Amino acid sequence: MATLDSFLAPGAVELHGTAKDWREAIRLAGSLLKEAGTITADYTEAMVRSVEETGPYIVVAPGFAFAHARPSEAVKETSLSWVRLGKPVEFGHETNDPVDLVVAFAARSDSEHLQAMKQLAKLLATKRDELDRAESEEELRAILTASTSNKKRATSVAPTEPKAQPTKQTATDSVSSKGKILTVCGNGLGTSLFLKNTLEQVLDEWGWGPYLNVEATDTISAKGRASEADFLLTSGEIAATLGDVGVPVYVIQDFTSMSEIDGALRELYDI
Repeated sequence: MATLDSFLAPGAVELHGTAKDWREAIRLAGSLLKEAGTITADYTEAMVRSVEETGPYIVVAPGFAFAHARPSEAVKETSLSWVRLGKPVEFGHETNDPVDLVVAFAARSDSEHLQAMKQLAKLLATKRDELDRAESEEELRAILTASTSNKKRATSVAPTEPKAQPTKQTATDSVSSKGKILTVCGNGLGTSLFLKNTLEQVLDEWGWGPYLNVEATDTISAKGRASEADFLLTSGEIAATLGDVGVPVYVIQDFTSMSEIDGALRELYDI
């Protein structure tokens, strides 16, 4: 099973980084992967263009940006780098700026990194203070490795009827369940996976996991598949590009926050 520690490229850690703006921060993270031999410079520029074209949707949690682009020939090996900035930079995100942690991720395919992304989402939600205190690559890897076997989850209060299927919701302003929720980002393999993983944790806490299928997808696919889902969860930037897709599109600010997603589900399912 691929883990965060196995994807972190040797030497691709900068814990006292400097950048004058978000572009420089992404390029710093990309340069670490290039120096490790896992990507070419083209991938770094693709990460920058992704934000230029879509906005700061990669800022998925307060102070944290998950830089990535679509799989391409510029990716030689699935890998990630870790950059902590001494002075935070603004990405232009409404609620999660400024950013002092940038993780750059490069994947060769759409699927081989799913488990590692689940680990990273949980880690950021529960161990951010420890990550911010790490002073060496060795200390960081120790935290990443420990997270692999950590079964503790953030607390979410289950609904009054935790085993009830969402199909029983009948309020006029709620949705009638089709058994599927879509999480959406620009390419369907980065930030949408963060959201998918946190959402699944909440559903498991509720006891609804067996009744709802959560799929991460890209904006183009989401427009065509929206009718299959109860609703879409995404960022404000992606929601603006989606427009009216015929089902509710709900904006989540912190993709690692179980409490925020818990509240969104309660509103959407009228619990």
